[in-house]
Parts: sequence; structure tokens; C-alpha cells
Amino acid sequence: MSKLTDVPKRILIGRALRSDRLGETLLPKRIALPVFASDPLSSVAYAPGEVLLVLSIAGVTAYHFSPWIAVAVVVLMFTVVASYRQNVHAYPSGGGDYEVANTNLGPKAGLTVASALLVDYVLTVAVSISSGIENLGSAIPFVVEHKVLCAIGVIVLLTLMNLRGVKESGSLFAIPTYIFVAGVFTMIAWGAFRGLVLDDTMRAPTADYVIKPEHQGLAGFALVFLLLRAFSSGCAALTGVEAISNGVPAFRKPKSKNAATTLAAMGLLAVTMFCGIIALAAATDVRMAENPATDLVHNGVPLGADYVQNPVISQVAEAVFGKGSFLFIILAAATALVLFLAANTAYNGFPLLGSILAQDRYLPRQLHTRGDRLAFSNGIVLLAGAAGLLVGIYGADSTRLIQLYIVGVFVSFTLSQTGMVRHWNRHLATERDQAKRRHMIRSRAINAFGAFFTGLVLVVVLVTKFTHGAWVALLGMVIFYAVMTAIRKHYDRVAEEIAAPDGPSDDSVRPSRIHSVVLISKIHRPTLRALAYAKLMRSDSLEALSVNVDPEETKALRAEWERRGIDVPLKVLDSPYREITRPIIEYVKGLRKESPRDAVSVIIPEYVVGHWYEHLLHNQSALRLKGRLLFTPGIMVTSVPYQLQSSEAAKRRARRQQDWNAPGSVRRGPAQVRSKDSSEPKG
Repeated sequence: MSKLTDVPKRILIGRALRSDRLGETLLPKRIALPVFASDPLSSVAYAPGEVLLVLSIAGVTAYHFSPWIAVAVVVLMFTVVASYRQNVHAYPSGGGDYEVANTNLGPKAGLTVASALLVDYVLTVAVSISSGIENLGSAIPFVVEHKVLCAIGVIVLLTLMNLRGVKESGSLFAIPTYIFVAGVFTMIAWGAFRGLVLDDTMRAPTADYVIKPEHQGLAGFALVFLLLRAFSSGCAALTGVEAISNGVPAFRKPKSKNAATTLAAMGLLAVTMFCGIIALAAATDVRMAENPATDLVHNGVPLGADYVQNPVISQVAEAVFGKGSFLFIILAAATALVLFLAANTAYNGFPLLGSILAQDRYLPRQLHTRGDRLAFSNGIVLLAGAAGLLVGIYGADSTRLIQLYIVGVFVSFTLSQTGMVRHWNRHLATERDQAKRRHMIRSRAINAFGAFFTGLVLVVVLVTKFTHGAWVALLGMVIFYAVMTAIRKHYDRVAEEIAAPDGPSDDSVRPSRIHSVVLISKIHRPTLRALAYAKLMRSDSLEALSVNVDPEETKALRAEWERRGIDVPLKVLDSPYREITRPIIEYVKGLRKESPRDAVSVIIPEYVVGHWYEHLLHNQSALRLKGRLLFTPGIMVTSVPYQLQSSEAAKRRARRQQDWNAPGSVRRGPAQVRSKDSSEPKG
């Protein structure tokens, strides 16, 4: 890479790190919590609002069901957290749900889980950033007017931060995440104190509005369906829980214990904040509607299209702290920022899962390669591209995007917990230690309940959200599944074709003879060098080959050949349509057909220029010929380069670049094992 591109790269993503410094990028629990749990923690900014939006279909009277829905979400959260604590101890390698399903339920189940997780990670980025843009847009009109552009800009910024490495990005993300958590807990505590101790009346800015119900007086099956749909929307609070299971290798030792502790802390914080916001929303009379322009009425008049419906957390903060107060502004800013940073859960989960899938030959091998900063750079860029495309298609509208959400994560929840049940059954069949058996039986019971509960929720989500956009997520899973299956078949087919046989084969048998052909167009220095090289090879037969596209030039070539007395036979192929590539291909194929056990060596003289614009002045016939000959069996292609003076300038530039190091650059190559006495290289 040239100096011009190397300097910006180092400025944007920092100095390259040696492979043996991978351990320095591992995370302590205090950093791992915001890195891997920012998604479920930040979801409390929109999950309570999604519950109230659905309930508003039946009018404000349905709001009294919100505490019971919150209880159901809490039970589900604790079930999932308890289940995943078993996962991180049993499978600490980082495969997470994919490894569990693949090992215990088979490759098809594993691939289904992988497809679901990949879709969910992409949606996590799209939903979190779109929701953050909407929160920020309520204060800054420019952001609302350019939602898509701003959302894509945030995706680019997050991508650059993650390309710098997981530890650096985690340190950057920790501060706003902890400010957000502290702000929400302060709001809950102060709101409870004002309401229960001071007996203050706190009212949300929408408290005086009336909700015009779409379906009034719902009862029976219709009411049950509405409550199930509200519950499925509230389950958005669980997205990202699986990321800790997938990211165990990024934790410091003891990895499994630290991951399990982080899971428990994340679950406790998330459910407390979720329940607190739901309770304060009820106490402050928050009003939300799916179509606020027509369904929210004030003094008998609909609010109209100009009305901007603020999120539940913003309305509750205004009621508790007061509009424009210092704490209100701090919480609003932290909420918008943490929603952007919630996408970091996917930025850590997607590349790691992609690396594991690439190692298993389900995705391109480039996704298994670490970049300069020891992050899986290709996976990070792929995630950013997919999320940016989704944001563009859906106009950065979180309400539309969230309908696609959580399907994939509950597919992975259910299959993972089912796989864990089989895992414990397999180990119980051979384990004789009674203490270990009791531990396994308890773990199996937790995973069995988790599989049942998450499977039930998956059915609810599919039934209630399918027509609202969940089908798009399912389609994405099918596409991922099909693509990964095709990639695996390709790699398997290639591996089978190139596998070295145990006994002798055509590839290991020496050719009977080597027939060398030197391609020439005219006699010049590159031609003479190629002929000298061909003679040195001591082939069984050697000839020069030219194509007649201009009779005058061909006649001149023959005369010059005879004048110089070159002792190599010259053969000229006729080309009535002035083609060069086709006659040569047909000629060498004919040589192979006449003697299938012979090898044909095609030697191509070519001159090397040093500037990119000089390449435009030449027809690149040698390049086209090499491209065609590579697909011809039994043909060996050799390039004999002749460096022109301009290439010397390029070599001097290369030498200068080799001697010059970009700020923070290091030598590339395999990691060296350092002795205990060796010091860290400086610079």
C-alpha cells in the first residue's frame, strides 16, 4: 500500500498490532458489559414504548395490562440469562448458539441458528442506530430532515471505531453506557421518591391527550391476541443477550466465569430499568399511539401530521426531572448516544461468528482473517454494508425495522437451549460422580425450561408479527442459509478435487516431453530475453509463435528473423479476423491433443512500466492471453518481464516506502515468540 493510503489508514484505525499482542485486547468485566450488553441495556429506551404502542390499539384502558406484560418479559429475561449461563460454561470457545446447535442437533440446525444470528446482528445495527437518530432528531431538526444520511454516517463512524480494535472501542463505549444506566436508575429512584414519599403529581407531556382506539372494547380471543402482540414487542428487550455467549473468547481469564457474571449483571440491570420505566409511564399517564397524527386527540382535535411523538423514556424523564433541566438533558443525550453504541453488540458478535463460520467453510475464508488491529476487519465491513443497505431501504424508520426484529434471536434461543438439553443428556449417560450428576440435572432442567419458554415465545412472535414484517427476517434467514450451504459445497468440492492421492497419479507423473512456445509480435529486447530464457530451460522442442494480423509486419518479422539467424523455428498463425488470443489458444490446445502426455510451456515476454497511466497506453494482450491460458489444462504459463526505465522510478519509490514507516506501522509477517527478557519494540 502506498504512502498516500497508509497514512490515512493509520490515522483512522491506529497502528498495526503484532499477533502476539492479541492477549492485550482481551476485556475485563467492566469493559465487557458495555461492549457485549449495550444492546439489551439500551433496548429499555424503546421496548416499553413498543408495548404501549400496541396496547393503544384498544385505547388507554388497555394500558393497565402493561405491568403484567412487564412481569412476563422479566420472567423470560431471567430464564434466558440462567440458560445462557450454562452455555458459557459448557461452550467457552465463542461459537455460542451456533456451536451448541451444530454439535448437539447437527449441521442443519447449526446453520439455521447461524443464519438467524447473522440476520439479527444486521437488524440490531439498523434498529439501534435508527432509534438513536429519532431520539436525537427530536432536539435537532436537521437530523430528522436527513435521517438516512445521518444514520449511515453513524454506521461509518462506528465501523471505524471497531476497526481500531475491540478494547479501544469498548473503552470509548463504556462511559456513555454507564452514564445512561446511572441516569435511568436516578430517574427511577427520584420518581419513586417524589411519588411515594413526597406525594407529588408527575404528569407526562402527553397526559392530557386522549387515545382514539382503533378497536374499542376488545375481548376474548382478540384481546388475547393483542396482549400477545404487545408481549412480543416487549421482548425486544432481550435482543443481544446471546452476544455474551458468542463473545466468551474476548473476556479475560477465567473467561467462562467472567462471561457468566457479566450475563447476570446485564440481566439484573435490564429488567430493573425496563420495569421502572413501565411503572413510571403508568404513574405519569404517558400516552402513545401507532398513528399519533390521527389517534392522539387534544381538546377534541387530532394532533396532526406536524406532531412528533417522543419516546416513552423521554416523556417520563420530562415528568420526573422537568423539561429542560440538567438531568433531563444529560439523560436525553446519553439515551441517544447509547442507542448508537448499542449497535456495538452486533459489531462484536457478527465478525466473531463470521470468523467461526469461515473456519467451518460456510463463509469466505477472508472473514477468518484478523486485520491490523487484531479485529476481524472483513466481518466488520460486511456488517456495516448490510446494515447501511437496510437503513437505506427502510428510510431509517425504527418502527418499520423493529417489526423485522427478534424473530432471529428467538430461533437461536430455542435451538440453542434444545441443543443444551441433548448436551446434558449425553454427558449424564457416562457421568458416575453424583455431585456432578446433580449439577448436570439442575442445568438440564434450566435449559429445558428455557427451550420450552423461548419456543413458545417464538410461536407468539411469528403469529403476531409475521404480516407486520417478520416475513422479511425469515426471508433473510433463508437467503443466508442457502448462500452458506452453497459456499460449503464449493469448498468441499474444491478440497475433494485438490486432495493429494495416496498412490501415483497423473499430477505426480513426469510429462513425457516439454514443448515450449515463445509468443512474439516483433523482435525487440523483451523478445530476445524470452528466447534466451526458453533455451536455458532445455525443452524437448522449442518454437517461436506469432500471429499474422498485418501481412507487412509479418513479412518484416520473417526478414529480421532470417537476418539475425535466430536458431529457433518461427511459426506464424493466420488470423483473417485479426484476432490474437483465439488462434494461440487453438494452437496450444492442438499440441495437447496430439500428445496428451506432453506439457506445453507458453512463454510470454512483457515489458513493465512504472506509472499507472502508462498501462492505459498498452493493449494488455499478454494479460488477456494469460487469463485464457489459465483455463486450459496441461498448459504452463511463464512471464518473462523486461523492466523499462519508468519501472526503475517505481522501484525507487518502493524502496523509499520500505525504508519509511508510517506513524505506528510495524513489519508484517508471522508472530514471533518473545522471550521473557525481550522488551517491547518501541515506536
